[in-house]
Amino acid sequence: MRILHTSDWHLGRAFHRVNLLGAQAAFVDHLVETVRAHEVDAVLVAGDVYDRAVPPLPAVELYDRALHRLADLGVPTVMISGNHDSARRLGVGAGLIGRAGIHLRTDPDGCADPVVLADVHGEVAFYGLPYLEPALVKDRFGAGQVSHEAVLGAAMDRIRADLATRPPGTRSVVLAHAFVTGGQASDSERDITVGGVEAVPASVFDGVDYAALGHLHGCQTISERVRYSGSPLAYSFSEADHRKTMWLIELGARGEIAGADRIDTPVPRALARLRGPLEDLLDDPALAGYEDRWVEATLTDPVRPEDPMARLAARFPHVLSLAFDPEGREEDSGASYAQRLKGRSDQEIAEDFVAHVRGGGAPSEAERAVLQGAFDDVRTDATRQETLR
Repeated sequence: MRILHTSDWHLGRAFHRVNLLGAQAAFVDHLVETVRAHEVDAVLVAGDVYDRAVPPLPAVELYDRALHRLADLGVPTVMISGNHDSARRLGVGAGLIGRAGIHLRTDPDGCADPVVLADVHGEVAFYGLPYLEPALVKDRFGAGQVSHEAVLGAAMDRIRADLATRPPGTRSVVLAHAFVTGGQASDSERDITVGGVEAVPASVFDGVDYAALGHLHGCQTISERVRYSGSPLAYSFSEADHRKTMWLIELGARGEIAGADRIDTPVPRALARLRGPLEDLLDDPALAGYEDRWVEATLTDPVRPEDPMARLAARFPHVLSLAFDPEGREEDSGASYAQRLKGRSDQEIAEDFVAHVRGGGAPSEAERAVLQGAFDDVRTDATRQETLR
């Protein structure tokens, strides 16, 4: 059976205020064409369909079009809710939608109720594990503690129990939305830590033939049978080196992974992370290849340059993010605030503050004169007030 595994669409999300709806629509086009071209037997969407619980209307419309197009292909789709989704909203009409071959699994109580498909080798049971918030489902699953490992383990016990009742040789696939030990995170995933622990071991999925994971935005292989598809688009500059793909999985007659190929997704614009003094970034000919990319620039000038964003945009018109990390900045000694001020004059403290807030560099003589004048005025006014008393 040929399975297309994807996740983390985050419909409605922007990239540093750049609207990505057009790029997300292009991904849906690509998804539909991939299903058709590769004669896919089942599409899996492992959570975070939307970027937030109440998505904007254009994102809902794109989702609606995607479901209609997948249904028109006659290829079954299994979809779970992720931690960004509202499970109740995403699951509205699940029974009716299921008649069209789009199977939504958003209710934790239905995790052991599989979508059963068949090929020439027999049946494949697809179990959908929506994102499980430990504090909300612990009692429903009889988990021993409030942790991701405990509730996922309890849910998987239900799945294995159901699988044991099915005909011998029934193959199995689980969709889950979780942080599995060994996975590499990026900056664009929402933290799902509970009690300081967020990761679950891959062994929690023992007993099934394939675990199609969502949540982490980088495509990665935890083991041959446990994989993340990653997000189809980059949602943070930490993903600049990601190759955005979907997994095309060939599930063999005995449940073996007979093939695992990465299908590239469309890239609306490449990302670049640049670092250095402003003048170097503006003049270095080696950076010409980044001029059409979305750029994150980190300036290392000892003193914050004047009007840096506009100057960067003159060369890199798609610069979206600017940060400052001055070279030679003194590290925090760990001394208390009172200790750092001890023995220093008001003028010295003010000059240090100016240097700190603009990223380094002592004030100029003109700036020192302005500060000194301000302190003189304050002292003169204080003396006058004291005299009037």
